[in-house]
Amino acid sequence: MYAQHQLAYAPTPYSYTPTSSLAATVNLDEEVKLSSNSAERELYESLAEIYSILVTLDALEKAFLKDSIAESIYTETCSRLLKQYKSNLADESVARAFVDLDTFKNEWDMEVPRAMERLRIGIPATVEAPSHRPSSQVPGAGAAATHIVSVSENFITLFDAVKMDILSKDTLHPILVEIIQAINKVTDQDFENKGKIVQWLITLNQMRAAEELSPEQARELQFDMNLAYDGFKSTLG
Repeated sequence: MYAQHQLAYAPTPYSYTPTSSLAATVNLDEEVKLSSNSAERELYESLAEIYSILVTLDALEKAFLKDSIAESIYTETCSRLLKQYKSNLADESVARAFVDLDTFKNEWDMEVPRAMERLRIGIPATVEAPSHRPSSQVPGAGAAATHIVSVSENFITLFDAVKMDILSKDTLHPILVEIIQAINKVTDQDFENKGKIVQWLITLNQMRAAEELSPEQARELQFDMNLAYDGFKSTLG
């Protein structure tokens, strides 16, 4: 019988013993910096925030579909996340690094289909297609009249902007959001060509802030919005 020498570690085909020369070049106590200057650090922080927004928004959409969150809380939270997303991408360096939503999602291997769809549309689901309100929550005559006036004013503002060739996304998109929100305060029923408002919201939402509609698109927008306005007026009886 002989004494066996016990190994200090379990050998494997890939066992590795560090050399003194390599160990001398690696300082395990040294902090590894992801950025070399403040501009890079801010860029990485913005991209990390976008990642967080996508994950949070996807979870929020799931909760809303399962009726696990109140509509008011969903609307407020979703609107805030959409604004934060747009605010981050307003920085040109962030937008360049981001490239586009599909590229970012693929680069970081993200599975956030509901968030992708919500960002594509650009407005909360409660604004896009409001649920039916109980009769006890229907606005009174005075409130309804105020909202009807708001719808008309916003349509007129949109028509005036198109006539004056003010065709940038950052001008037209907020007006369309105001239109659909005011309409939803008057009625939760679909009407002829209401869907065109949402479709133009999606089109504008996919443009950059300073990007403008072409003359052809401007004519199509005005034509479609005239139809939508007529459809809205037909619901008033």
